[in-house]
Amino acid sequence: MDDRTLLRIIRPVIGTDACSDDCAILPLPCGILVTSTDMLHERSDFPKGITDWQIGWMSAAVTISDIAAMGAEPVQLVLAIGLDDEDRLKGIVTGASDCCNQFGATYAGGDLDAHHELTIVSTGLGIITDGQPVQRRGAKPEELICVTGVLGRAIPGLTDKRFWKDLCEPQPRVEEGIAIRKAGATAMMDISDGLALSLYDIAEESGTGMTITGSSIPIPEDVDHSEAMTAALFGGGDFELLFCIPENSYQSLNLPCTIIGRVTDEPGVIMDGRILEKKGYLHHWYE
Repeated sequence: MDDRTLLRIIRPVIGTDACSDDCAILPLPCGILVTSTDMLHERSDFPKGITDWQIGWMSAAVTISDIAAMGAEPVQLVLAIGLDDEDRLKGIVTGASDCCNQFGATYAGGDLDAHHELTIVSTGLGIITDGQPVQRRGAKPEELICVTGVLGRAIPGLTDKRFWKDLCEPQPRVEEGIAIRKAGATAMMDISDGLALSLYDIAEESGTGMTITGSSIPIPEDVDHSEAMTAALFGGGDFELLFCIPENSYQSLNLPCTIIGRVTDEPGVIMDGRILEKKGYLHHWYE
């Protein structure tokens, strides 16, 4: 069983809306507040060789990325840190604080505890004062499917030092997310678990299908093509943005991005005329 399958247990309890996005949405008189939380474990989330500073950065970045994917401005972040070694604390907190400063948020403390495996829970707040957040469920047939940046750069970092920073120091697309929201995007999420799963997530939440062209996917040129494509589709860790937008709205988007396909009426995700395998980065529980 994986984390997406477990949502079937939660949906009847708290409702479909609460399970549809990485952020919860809270309307306020001053705007709309979005909140997100992520749990990271040393063995499953942090690659060997990563520094404590990079662990802190990554812990903050994954949550800020969820906020960015709603088109919101990050405001505040707190960390609950289960430490296996107290000497690691300063590096972790410094990395998290540096990431917050880079993307306009305030690192506001949190909680500390002892744990046999380093475990960090990152919780962030963001705000929108000039519109509505972009959720996953708004895509409509004939809209363009687009991505920011270059995909497939994180996973090569496991074996190629040229991409180590891409893997360990993800860069949330905060300014891009806000610009995409303002341009009129109808659906958006970050690509933390790979492009394939992200396409399925938006398609299923929106009640649509997706068709993309493999040759349109932006991948690094200095990596074996097959390996780069596999990393982009199924590897995760890129934290770029996937979004759907009407063609006329796209024309007003002054932002470097790539059109990779269109939203369709038929359910499912198709790449180059064939069904795209529904797989990517998932947390699994084993009996």
